[in-house]
Amino acid sequence: MKEIVLAADLGGTNLRMAAIDRSGAVLFRTRRQTPRGERPDEIVRAIVESAIECQNNCSDFQVRAICAAVPATVSVERGLILKAPNLPALDDFQMAAALENELGVKSILENDANAAAVGENWLGASKGFASSIFVTLGTGVGGGIIINNKILRGMDGTAGEIGHICVEPFGVPCGCGSRGCVEQYSSATAIVRLAKDLESQYPKSGLKQHLHFTAYDIYQAGAQEGDELAIEIFRQMGFYLGVALAGLINVLNPEAIIIGGGASAGWSLFIPHVQKTICQRTYHIPAKRAQVSIAALGEDAGIIGAARLAFDSSI
Repeated sequence: MKEIVLAADLGGTNLRMAAIDRSGAVLFRTRRQTPRGERPDEIVRAIVESAIECQNNCSDFQVRAICAAVPATVSVERGLILKAPNLPALDDFQMAAALENELGVKSILENDANAAAVGENWLGASKGFASSIFVTLGTGVGGGIIINNKILRGMDGTAGEIGHICVEPFGVPCGCGSRGCVEQYSSATAIVRLAKDLESQYPKSGLKQHLHFTAYDIYQAGAQEGDELAIEIFRQMGFYLGVALAGLINVLNPEAIIIGGGASAGWSLFIPHVQKTICQRTYHIPAKRAQVSIAALGEDAGIIGAARLAFDSSI
């Protein structure tokens, strides 16, 4: 019987699950809202129900394992969620054991950005590179680091928190407790904040006509209308992201840096500033080596990576 794995990508808003074969092909997928209750068993039940739905639609295949990619710091070895800022019900929860008990198959956990890094490295933009960095620009800034074909997790499972590299020592306070983190300057949330902070300096900006605008609205204004406010916002965004990436290049000497997430839609406006800043702030040869590319797998990066991790864990 052919084998598949189940891959879950648990987000603060949606839970996505897929049945995936050894080639990385998605055979069946589901999506539902992530439960917002105060008990972890509600989330476990949602994952289990999604897993059973995938199994029932792939009855000719044997399920080898399940991997859940979660927005949290995790102990992969213990199958333990340490801290899940957007899903606090899961703090200090033994997720892997709960899933194994319910589904009867080997279960593992991984941080969602790490899983996405693995996905891009398996079938996406960093395929073929032994050392790569994945950066996701969304509500916040996340990251996953692969060195010599292995995820860099660190002693406490917190390695790869690229969003909390300080790029402005006396800058905007961050939810992590520090200030001036790149998350406060290069995320979708930061793009909107920068627009509000700077709009008084650009009285002719078309963005002033919006009562509420999104990061994508700002990108559209810059890309299609040449709006000066929007262009300045993405210049700043690219500069600060470049500062963070330059530091990573100097320290880790990666072969590739892959940028994904919703805010990567603004690529054409911010990437020239990222590349300029990298060139100004890194050693020449490592800067030339590091290929900066946009992600290839979109929102599937996490489930593809989770699938690869599930197959690897079942060898």
